[in-house]
Amino acid sequence: MIRTMNTAANTLGQLQVQLDTISNNIANSTTVGYKAKQANFQELLYQQFNNDKQDATLRQSPVGIRYGVGAHISQIQSNENQGSLQITGRNLDFAFTQANQYFNVAMQDGSTAYTRQGNFYMSPQGDGTNLLVTGDGHPVLSANGTSIIFPDGVSQFSMSEAGTLNVNYPDGQVIQFDLAVTRITKPQVMEHLDNGAYISLPNNLQELGYAEGDVLTQLQGLNRNEVSMQIGTLESSNVDLSKEMTNLIAAQRSYQFNSRAITIADQMLGLINGIR
Repeated sequence: MIRTMNTAANTLGQLQVQLDTISNNIANSTTVGYKAKQANFQELLYQQFNNDKQDATLRQSPVGIRYGVGAHISQIQSNENQGSLQITGRNLDFAFTQANQYFNVAMQDGSTAYTRQGNFYMSPQGDGTNLLVTGDGHPVLSANGTSIIFPDGVSQFSMSEAGTLNVNYPDGQVIQFDLAVTRITKPQVMEHLDNGAYISLPNNLQELGYAEGDVLTQLQGLNRNEVSMQIGTLESSNVDLSKEMTNLIAAQRSYQFNSRAITIADQMLGLINGIR
């Protein structure tokens, strides 16, 4: 009975993580550029009890019994499939037309994060200049790793398919910035920030057995031709609401089943102790 309770208790904690992941997907179903997450389970250690070797009974079921100790989440996997593109007509809305390409933004702690959210804004600096930021206020980085700052009086923005931002002025002046674009080859290694809207390199990257070059590539120089971007467009979330609701119901049923297992095991232990 105690083993049953431990097995169910171990699984309950992991099911809660799965429920949180599904809930986060549903909450971000309308978030620009959001990638759905999926919790994958793996069985914990189990103990094998084999049948007596003298037992010659023919069985269709596997020989012996395995007693497990529950399950745990081995990985929360990100779905990197391209989301649908929504035309907005806004000059500061950008969307990648290929998967695994990300904008670079500066976080408050000075670190660099990566995002597919391309809805950018101008943030006046009070000195006659503007800073290009995300919807959350994080500065967008250029290819040389610096913030994108330009003078007031902009008449129009335009963007080349290779990710060059053109800031146009009424007098014909044009200031160009190459947006920093990163291709992430191993997105499952990345750490999720702000409920998945941003991702960054984990602090224990070397402990995981990876170098930075194994996980991401900066699309600069000759690699710049790989950038594929569209202006006046935003990438929608790739969350499938019907699938998420189905997964939510299944996870809730599993949670109830394990909760019930603990309750029944506790009742049986009470009966056994009462007999004593």
